[in-house]
Amino acid sequence: MNIVLAIIVLSVIIIVHELGHFILAKANGVMVMEFCIGFGPKLVSFKKGETVYSIKLLPFGGACIMLGEDFLDTDDEEDGDEKALSGNEAGLQSADNTVLSENDADEAGKRAEKSVKEKYDMSRSFPAQSVWARMSILAAGPVFNFILAFVLSVVIIGFVGYDPCEVSAVADNSPASSAGLEAGDLITKINGHSVTFSRDLSLETLMHPDRTLNITYERDGQKYTATVVPEYQKKVSYMTGITILSDCSIQTVENDSPAKKGGIKAGDKIKSIQGTEIENTQQIVDIIAACDGSEQTIVVERDGKELTLKVTPQMKERESYYTGLYSYGARQKAGALSTVGYAFKDVGYWIRTVFGSLGMMFRGQVTLDDVSGPVGVVSVIGDVVEESKSDGAFYVLLNLFNMTVMISANLGVMNLLPLPALDGGRLLFVILEILRGKPVAKEKEGIVHFAGMILLMILMVVVMFNDIKNLF
Repeated sequence: MNIVLAIIVLSVIIIVHELGHFILAKANGVMVMEFCIGFGPKLVSFKKGETVYSIKLLPFGGACIMLGEDFLDTDDEEDGDEKALSGNEAGLQSADNTVLSENDADEAGKRAEKSVKEKYDMSRSFPAQSVWARMSILAAGPVFNFILAFVLSVVIIGFVGYDPCEVSAVADNSPASSAGLEAGDLITKINGHSVTFSRDLSLETLMHPDRTLNITYERDGQKYTATVVPEYQKKVSYMTGITILSDCSIQTVENDSPAKKGGIKAGDKIKSIQGTEIENTQQIVDIIAACDGSEQTIVVERDGKELTLKVTPQMKERESYYTGLYSYGARQKAGALSTVGYAFKDVGYWIRTVFGSLGMMFRGQVTLDDVSGPVGVVSVIGDVVEESKSDGAFYVLLNLFNMTVMISANLGVMNLLPLPALDGGRLLFVILEILRGKPVAKEKEGIVHFAGMILLMILMVVVMFNDIKNLF
């Protein structure tokens, strides 16, 4: 059931994205040949008006195929699945599978192009539209993803409130306490940038752990400033190779770590260690640190059942930057207008998170193991559903909405990147057309997008393989 819910979430995000392209294409008079969800062989298809609607085997993508782009002509069952290509991009095989020469293939391409032009009104093709019409159609998919993220953010914040960046605790003798910060202070700016959510502080310290924090905060209605200089720490302690969420559930498990070898998985919730019932994450850290390398009996909850596992922590050197500043993100309700404003900021937070994550990748702060593809995303959504079940169906739904906001904003940003084969890459060619006063040769653009598609497919296979490997 969890997998079904995860696939539904991904399908909704994909449908909304493709619906953006579809609506703007129709609004600009472009003929949409096929609107499909998924890739591979068709499972279900039907034709309504001039468009074929279909669901395909692999539910990890979709397409809004317009006249003038490559498409499968499914006009009627008698015609079958005739391959019709725009330009000179016909296949290199004849109908009887005889391999054609380059000249023959070129002639076949011309015949296919002529056939398409005779059969359809090419004034309604995508390439025939103005640059502004094409830009609106290409940008509509990502924009609709941002709209979906915003609408769901309004729902989430409307029901459970937002998480102001309020200081929850300040450790004694820490950089934060030396700077004068106290529990209850409301942080409004960090390094000159406005701060709204508790997550903003976490994102800043995650992306730039060693950066000095110039903080503006409010206390009793007055504004103050403080400078927090993170303290570099290098410690040797016993560790298991896991990261833990505030509810004592496991977020990630490092490869070849003691936890991995002991059978612990992401999504497990630690219930007890060595017979001691676990109530908070600090207990876990303290017990492991004091274990002296001895085998630990850890009871975890997984899929509603308790499992007893054996883990032997290993001594490991750990480097970190410490501030002693904590904001736990307790939710507060907001008025109707404020909810809309916070929803805009929430979408902005997720957009910044995507760009921040990309920056961390280029700086080598994250590896392939930290990147998830469709399989990994389905697994994470399943874990979220499982963890939320004890709170009731309402909170399962809200957590699914929250995951949808994150993934939809992520998809919107990634599709706008100027990479070949993506919406952003195609937009780049339209912008070049505006700057040059004429379009880039169709054959050259096609080669760039084809090469980009091949590279994206290779990346998808690598990430999917890594996702599957991390499940076991």
